[in-house]
Amino acid sequence: MTRRAAVVGGGPAGLMAADVLAAAGVEVHLYDAMPSVGRKFLLAGKGGLNLTHSEPAAVFETRFGKRQAEVAAWLRSFGAAQLRAWAQALGVETFVGSSGRVFPVDMKAAPLLRAWLHRLRHPDHGHPVQLHMRHRWRGWEEDPPADATRLRFDTPDGPRVVAADAVVLALGGASWPRLGSDGAWVEPLRALGVPVAPLLPANCGFDRAGGWSPHFVQRFAGQPFKSVTIHVPAGPAGPAFERKGEFVATATGIEGSLVYAASGLLRDTIAAQGWAELFVDLLPDFTPERVLHEVAHPRGSRSLSSHLKSRLGIGGIKAGLLHEVLGREQPADAQRIAHTLKALPLRLQAARPVAEAISSAGGVRFDGLDAHLMLRGCPGVFCAGEMLDWEAPTGGYLLTAAMASGRIAADGALRYLHGAA
Repeated sequence: MTRRAAVVGGGPAGLMAADVLAAAGVEVHLYDAMPSVGRKFLLAGKGGLNLTHSEPAAVFETRFGKRQAEVAAWLRSFGAAQLRAWAQALGVETFVGSSGRVFPVDMKAAPLLRAWLHRLRHPDHGHPVQLHMRHRWRGWEEDPPADATRLRFDTPDGPRVVAADAVVLALGGASWPRLGSDGAWVEPLRALGVPVAPLLPANCGFDRAGGWSPHFVQRFAGQPFKSVTIHVPAGPAGPAFERKGEFVATATGIEGSLVYAASGLLRDTIAAQGWAELFVDLLPDFTPERVLHEVAHPRGSRSLSSHLKSRLGIGGIKAGLLHEVLGREQPADAQRIAHTLKALPLRLQAARPVAEAISSAGGVRFDGLDAHLMLRGCPGVFCAGEMLDWEAPTGGYLLTAAMASGRIAADGALRYLHGAA
């Protein structure tokens, strides 16, 4: 007898779960609230789809912080190498960029998604996956449910109840809600007794305590700080962080790749003590001694700004930031100026809202799941993707692990269906 699975959520984790289940001969129905699947996937690829990262697996696994052990278990069966092979099987070649990140040769997300959907709809073997769009999951047929595999949806034709032999929930987190990940699933699961950690912003920007001056916002909001190093001291939320790269000034604070990499530590530090502080090295290629020597060099009649520009190349937004911290009437103390250039303090007071974040942290806690990502107390219901309680930095880590979790959940559903047959 053919078994039937319902996959709820058409992002990378849900599509991967559907792919695995259908290839195993299961009749798969995929439901999504949006008019089409993969909307956040397409957005992620707008500037070039970063599929994964080429660094060694042992290093790759360290990118998942407190959830390293759980995510590493997923990656052992579907890591970066397997993801590249999977893309190649869809006819999409990949390459490793100078940063170690892995991209499709054409850099685009749409061709990969089209090839994937074609295979789901027209498989070489197994059943075609049936897609049901504009189906918003509203929980279960009954409250509380006697059977958690009987799902309730709002559809353009009115309420609908769907029965399945196994269910994979891949409903995303709470970032980019206009693309479907709105976190509305939290309350139905909590009502069922499922432990859910609060959904929080990850890979997000931050507001500076006190904000910027109007002059700085007018001149520099939206501009990048290039070739800088940031240092976040060790504190109540974890060990110290230091990395070179770039970030961007916003109208209220900072954002960008370097900030995203430290966002979990900064967010948790703010939650613990009400603020977080990072230090910006505006001249990471200069030793402190070299900076002090150049600052202290006689400048004659030149202004300090002209002096720093000619001796150290400090101008534009870097000079603007120095002015913000030291004030427009900058001191003549060479020691203080040199120290600030190498460790400029920025105090942050809040993360930007989760709806603005690239991704979210929190979600279904692992103590509410078994090793196959099945909800304890809800036989036949599995969870995958960003709705689980983990987070990852940008760089291909989030996408790789989300897809790997979809495979783990699908494999768990197959085990369940085999046992239920």
